[in-house]
Amino acid sequence: MIPISLPAGKKCYFASDFHLGLYPYDQSRQRERHIIQWLNEIAPDAAHLFLLGDIFDFWYEYRKVAPRGFVRFLGKLAELSDRGIQIHYFTGNHDVWVFDYLPSELGLYLYRKNQLFVINGRKIFAGHGDGLFRGDWGYRFLKACFTNPVLQFLFSQLHPNLAFTIGHTWSKHSRL
Repeated sequence: MIPISLPAGKKCYFASDFHLGLYPYDQSRQRERHIIQWLNEIAPDAAHLFLLGDIFDFWYEYRKVAPRGFVRFLGKLAELSDRGIQIHYFTGNHDVWVFDYLPSELGLYLYRKNQLFVINGRKIFAGHGDGLFRGDWGYRFLKACFTNPVLQFLFSQLHPNLAFTIGHTWSKHSRL
């Protein structure tokens, strides 16, 4: 359990499944603008922001290369973090390959598994929710592959242009 005490007048906000970068990209850019508008609206009374996975439609970061795009959104998260708003980022099935770029650059807290928070005495179970159904063996196998260090290393050997083409193609397929 992770305890959180909210100061008077402050709130926690929860959001998920923005799927930034989803084709068609012009709609993704519009969605990004709406999200930033929402973040501007909640900022004055926010103490914690919980991003519960699939924020990006596909995310894979190399040691020295991060995905292109999302600069307005990432800049807004950096601004919120700099203002003292704690950002809790849970990976989902589309952004499982968030590693250290977002925590180190934006100062957010990264979670790979569901967590239990106690917020002002109330228990909140937070996470993306993928893989909760015990009978979903296909997804569990796929997640084991995606989180396997050897397979991650092999994928990282691909040129980013090829890797992102594969990733975006897979992401579209996973929605069908």
